Amino acid sequence: MQYFYGNQMPLRILDEAEFWKHQEEEHTVVIRELVPNLEINFVDALKQWEAAIAQTRQQVIRYIESVVRLGTYVPNELYHQVLQLVAFCLQQSQAFIQLCEQIKTQSNAVSQNQTAKVVLNHIIRESEYFTGIAQALLSSTSSGYSE
Repeated sequence: MQYFYGNQMPLRILDEAEFWKHQEEEHTVVIRELVPNLEINFVDALKQWEAAIAQTRQQVIRYIESVVRLGTYVPNELYHQVLQLVAFCLQQSQAFIQLCEQIKTQSNAVSQNQTAKVVLNHIIRESEYFTGIAQALLSSTSSGYSE
C-alpha cells in the first residue's frame, strides 16, 4: 500500500480495513470447516468472532459510504473518527491473531492436522499484514492531521 494518498487517505485505509475484515470473517469459517473435530469452545469462539468481525466490517462500509459522499473534502472530525475506527480494527485483528495462536497451540484437533497448522499460520500472517498497515498509518498520523 502506498502511504501518501492526500485527501484520499481515509478512503484508502477504509478500503484496506474492509478487505481485511472480510478476510478475517471468512477465516473463522475456514478454520471451522478445515477442522471438523475442533473443540466446542474454539468453535463457539470462532462463531462469536465471525459475528463481531462482520459487525466491524459493516461499520467500515458505512464510513466508506460517508467519505465517498463527501467527495474530496473530509472534515477533520470525520478523519479522526476514521482513525479511531482503524485503531479499533487494529486491536480487533490483534485479538483475532491471539485466538488463532491459541487454537494452533492448545487444540488437540489442530495438533493432529498438519494442514490446519499451515492454514492457521497463513491466516495469522495475513492478519499481521493488516496490523502492520494500520500501525503504520496510525503512527504517521500521530502528529496530527491538518486540512
